[in-house]
Amino acid sequence: QVQLVESGGGLVQPGGSLRLSCAASGTAFSTYVVAWYRQAPGKQRELVASLVGTITTNYADSVKGRFTISRDNAKNTVYLQMNSLKPEDTAVYYCKANYFLSNYWGQGTQVTVSS
Repeated sequence: QVQLVESGGGLVQPGGSLRLSCAASGTAFSTYVVAWYRQAPGKQRELVASLVGTITTNYADSVKGRFTISRDNAKNTVYLQMNSLKPEDTAVYYCKANYFLSNYWGQGTQVTVSS
């Protein structure tokens, strides 16, 4: 069983930045495939960014060049650095880990971009 706890969400003005963190349990964290998803009100949950190992990344077109996913295996933590935030980035952001063909989700953290 893998437990994930997100933090770092909040209210930010357009153009601002936030860094989300996702702390994971388990001793095999470095083998997890990790990702960030988001879900805006009335919309389906969508992939924001994923990371395999420490180098192989994939980003949604809407966040390319603005968001960066990374991990610190020593701290069992995944990050999502979000820059140049837009109102349309407003959503609940979820961390996901895939381990031995099972998916684990965090509880989500709210990000609101508004002036």
